[in-house]
Amino acid sequence: MTSAPAIGFEYSPSRWLGRALGLMSVLAAVAILLAALPFWLRFPLALLPLLAAAHAGLRFRQSSVRAAGWRRDGSWSLRLASGEDVPATLASFRATGELIWLRLRTQGRGNVVLLLAPDNADADIRRRLRMRLALPVQDEAAKPA
Repeated sequence: MTSAPAIGFEYSPSRWLGRALGLMSVLAAVAILLAALPFWLRFPLALLPLLAAAHAGLRFRQSSVRAAGWRRDGSWSLRLASGEDVPATLASFRATGELIWLRLRTQGRGNVVLLLAPDNADADIRRRLRMRLALPVQDEAAKPA
């Protein structure tokens, strides 16, 4: 079997995630406001999901990753906003419907989570990633020389 080709793509955070976080936090706030709680406790508690969603949305939008690449040999490379290329390894992934979540581990920067959705990655890139992620992981030592 021939090795899979390299895959590279520009990355910008998905707007869908922010919208979904906003909708879920508003629904949670409304549920708290309608709950049988003392009046003075409803409003401070209703602010918590809104603040948590705003914080999560800001962290996600401030991603320093501008591009990512998956080489033929299975290694990842991330291009940061500063222009620096950082090596990474795929820690985990999840492909559900049109969405692909990638969790990449980098040296010194911890984990980086990338969400690829229809609004920030074209269908061909997502299809190629899904196909390559479905391939079984091959041990480097077990590869024929």
